[in-house]
Amino acid sequence: MAKAHRIGPLLAQCLLNRGISEAEDVEKFLAPRLKHLADPFLLPNMGVAVDRLLAARAAEQTVVVFGDYDVDGVTSTALLVEVLRTLGWTVEAYLPHRMDEGYGLTREGAENCLAKYPAQLLLAVDCGSTAVETIAWLRSCAVEVIVLDHHQVSSPAPAAVALVNPQLAREDEISFRDLCSVGLAFKLAHALLKRGREQGLPGMVEFDLRPLLDLVALGTIADVVSLTGENRILVTTGLERLSTTTRPGLVALKEVAQSPATLNTMDVGYQLAPRLNASGRLENALESLQLVLARTAAEAGPLARNLDYHNQERQKIERGITATVIGAVRARFNPQTDYVIVEGQLLWHIGVVGIVASRVLQQFYRPTFILGGEGDNWRGSGRSIAGFDLAAALCECDDLLVRHGGHAMAAGVTIRPQNLDAFRLRLNEIARRALKPDDLRPLLRLDAEVSLRDLSLDLLAELDRIRPTGQGNPPLQFWTRQLANGRPVQRMGAEKQHAKLWVTDGRLTFEAVWWGVGDQTMPEGKFDLAFAPQINDFGGRRSVQLKVLDWRPATQ
Repeated sequence: MAKAHRIGPLLAQCLLNRGISEAEDVEKFLAPRLKHLADPFLLPNMGVAVDRLLAARAAEQTVVVFGDYDVDGVTSTALLVEVLRTLGWTVEAYLPHRMDEGYGLTREGAENCLAKYPAQLLLAVDCGSTAVETIAWLRSCAVEVIVLDHHQVSSPAPAAVALVNPQLAREDEISFRDLCSVGLAFKLAHALLKRGREQGLPGMVEFDLRPLLDLVALGTIADVVSLTGENRILVTTGLERLSTTTRPGLVALKEVAQSPATLNTMDVGYQLAPRLNASGRLENALESLQLVLARTAAEAGPLARNLDYHNQERQKIERGITATVIGAVRARFNPQTDYVIVEGQLLWHIGVVGIVASRVLQQFYRPTFILGGEGDNWRGSGRSIAGFDLAAALCECDDLLVRHGGHAMAAGVTIRPQNLDAFRLRLNEIARRALKPDDLRPLLRLDAEVSLRDLSLDLLAELDRIRPTGQGNPPLQFWTRQLANGRPVQRMGAEKQHAKLWVTDGRLTFEAVWWGVGDQTMPEGKFDLAFAPQINDFGGRRSVQLKVLDWRPATQ
């Protein structure tokens, strides 16, 4: 492979580790291009959705985009509003209130939406795949619904005029299952343009979809879907757009986040996405939508600063709940019998329970549900580990839940608090059938053994072709044997929670940083080191630095 594609053997090995071996797949992976995107009409029911939207345009009917309050929902709503409005539709947008209306296309949300924006056609984005009762009620009100969503579809499916969801595709059809809703929104926009150009509709030929890719990259990375296939194409090209975007709202967002000039997936996932998520987590995501759609810097600046403030408030709430949960779980955790963690408490803020679930999962490596709220119904979020499908497990708990939805790795539930203990027991029974004890130990997957002399700036430049990394395409991780400390370990951070090491093989010495090491034992004597290589650009000097992942006493 290395010779055929004129790449180094280490890059070739990393590609093989990711299941990429066929010549065509290698070329497409290393050089993702928009021209490789599949025909959007291959998505289930896309043609029906396009025809209905074009009919609404011809009849001058108002279309209401009913979105969701997370980053995927906000960016997909913004993308569709921008496209439809520019191309001649009368369009409005509605985002549900997390606290008052709950997750998804609920009856309360639909009623409030129609009271504000009377319409005959509702386009539900990033929700609606399980909204059987709400969509039936909307039909009784003479309102048709198009659903554009990537979450699990209920059985029976809702009676939408078109349910555009890649989960409906047959096994023998092209798979779009990894697309999130903003990726589907981009495909819908592409399909509308194709059909509109065929019909000679005004404005369709001139309209350029590519400037929308900043939104696609932002929503796709934030939703933590697999960065393979079409998502790799959309995110690669989208990150370039996002780094140079002139969209006032995103420019302002990058300023308050103090983002670097050239963005990567980590910058988006840990700087931009949490701020854009903040308003929807605590109250209503309308500010986030207004920011993305802002037309001037004067309009965008105050919105971005307010989201930054909301994010700080969210962090305070999240830290408090996380500390409480981890303390409670640690006091009674039995690693032999506890396969799933379920914790809930009155008045825990439902806007942060998903983040708390992720933190608890990282600590204990168990599928985790965290729930909160008030009154008769508590709401919560779940996060999972490899091998345990949350959405499938929740179907087996249907009798204990008010509602549920999601996918394999993340899901949401509404439950009556008196059912919480039974829910915990049921999930643990399901997990014990699905998981083996070894599945409950996180694996450190390393791409290859390397020596320190292999590590150079030129090598890292070639290995950069693996990016963008994330879900489905993990960052590169290596290991080196028989190292020693070249200098005493230096503690860093306000609480000395980080460490800097200088590791040597006797000939070369590299700086290594261990973030969040806390009170773990430091390497000593001769040791093998697992690490991720990175470039340290400090004071105008570029050098290879190692990010420590783990260590063990040296092996021969």
